[in-house]
Amino acid sequence: MLGIIGTIVVGLIVGAIAKLISPGRDPSGWIITILIGIAGAFIAKFLGQSLFGWYRDGDAPGWIMSIAGAVLLLWIYKLVTRNRAA
Repeated sequence: MLGIIGTIVVGLIVGAIAKLISPGRDPSGWIITILIGIAGAFIAKFLGQSLFGWYRDGDAPGWIMSIAGAVLLLWIYKLVTRNRAA
């Protein structure tokens, strides 16, 4: 249970960092960005566990991997919303 809470806390912070790092205009608000950050942290934890064996159950994901996952998800979100609006 603490692993999930840790991942959410990391995701909240990572979402804000990803929004600052991500280039270009961001069509989403802070809530969407934070949710994308949380999803990025969960993806980072999943990939870290399954591909590299980095995290055990109960561990929160690493910051750099979480930021990379959130920036990737923000980039995908921008592509999807830009194509939908056009």
